[in-house]
Amino acid sequence: MSKRFHVPHTLVLLFLIMILALAATWVLPQGSFQMAPNEQGRMMVVPGSYSVHAERVWLSPAVLFTAVPRALADAQAIIFFLLIVGGAIAVLRATGMIDAVLGWLLRRIGHNPALLIVFGTAAFAAGSATFGVSTEYIPFAVVLISLCVAMRLDAMTAMGIMICGYGVGYGVAWMNPYTVIVAQGIAELPPTSGWGYRLALFVPFVAVAAHHVWRYSRRVAADPSASLVADLDDPRHSALPEYPSLDRRRLAVALVTLAGLVAMVYGISQHGWYLNQLGAVWLAVAVIAGLIGGLSLDEMAKRFTNGAIELAAVALLVGFARSIALILEDGQVLHTIVHGASIPLGWVGAELSAVGMLLMQTLMNFFIPSGSGQAFATMPIMAPLADVVGIERQVAVLAFQFGDGLSNIILPTNIVLMAILGAAGIPFDRWFRFVWPLMLKLLVLAAAALVVAVWIGYS
Repeated sequence: MSKRFHVPHTLVLLFLIMILALAATWVLPQGSFQMAPNEQGRMMVVPGSYSVHAERVWLSPAVLFTAVPRALADAQAIIFFLLIVGGAIAVLRATGMIDAVLGWLLRRIGHNPALLIVFGTAAFAAGSATFGVSTEYIPFAVVLISLCVAMRLDAMTAMGIMICGYGVGYGVAWMNPYTVIVAQGIAELPPTSGWGYRLALFVPFVAVAAHHVWRYSRRVAADPSASLVADLDDPRHSALPEYPSLDRRRLAVALVTLAGLVAMVYGISQHGWYLNQLGAVWLAVAVIAGLIGGLSLDEMAKRFTNGAIELAAVALLVGFARSIALILEDGQVLHTIVHGASIPLGWVGAELSAVGMLLMQTLMNFFIPSGSGQAFATMPIMAPLADVVGIERQVAVLAFQFGDGLSNIILPTNIVLMAILGAAGIPFDRWFRFVWPLMLKLLVLAAAALVVAVWIGYS
């Protein structure tokens, strides 16, 4: 009996793509566009300037191995920033602040199902849109289930609040350090630039997600047998765990964290801060919050180290993903691919080109579920492609965010999704039945938002 097919590890997929990239340098025409600076001094592709090179460059298979350390060195600023952010969030989590704030919100609105769904979805979305929170939500799965069951709802409603909020937050993130800042850095855009439009999109996207969960919860409240998990006899669907209170110490930690976010926004907008300065702010927040939170220096160091270790795998994904672009660049076919992709997109106009980018990024997220890794794998192509088809690079970044973030709620290759469902005791096939209509709604809304972004010259 043959084994069931399973999706290979992301590193395996990236290495296979590296092999395909190398093969592409042997068979595709080698060429390039002319580059010219724009008004801000950023080097941009000159549309219509692609030409094939007269002499061919041949890469040996050894480049598959030499490209990885080169790529890690090339992306070191992003990698070190991610490690610092991972360590800082681990320290904040150790103080109990993140759990306490979410718990406080849930206690305040838990008596009203509609409020719980709306504000709960918004709270999880806000955490993902700012801090890039994802795995930190896993322990709250059982908490939400307990609240929903007590209110004549079910476990699926609880997961809808959490997972849909998390996916929407990543999709319209204002300043997510793992996706927005990384992708904008690759596209040579100021970090967190364009946040106003993404913030404006936050409300309608959260509203669509919350409405989908609310309609389902109404059916379950009226007829419990309509629940998609009605036949599951799981003790996790009734237990009521405890979560920390938001005492003065944790409130002070929350205020320090908020001050850090304000400082980052101010520094970026007024002084042009980038990864070095932003990493310094995260590090300072971790130290101050840890001391206020009652952690010893040794405990802070251990938590920070463990948090950074958790993102070490992401750092490797970034390196392997960046290796793909390096191979294509060395083999002088990156612009050839951009040119080839620009031809059909050029036929359909700028608006449909942006929608095409959304569909491409959504597909890529199945194979590269890491947001940072996907940014390094796709933005080197999408940024110049945006230049060629006549749309702003900020629109290409937004298409990446939508494709990466929104599909997180449905793709089984997303480790966070599967971990949350596992913690909640909900089979993936039940979740898929619940969420696929919402996925279609969100993609339609995302496509409309991209069309509007093209019309307004979103930059």
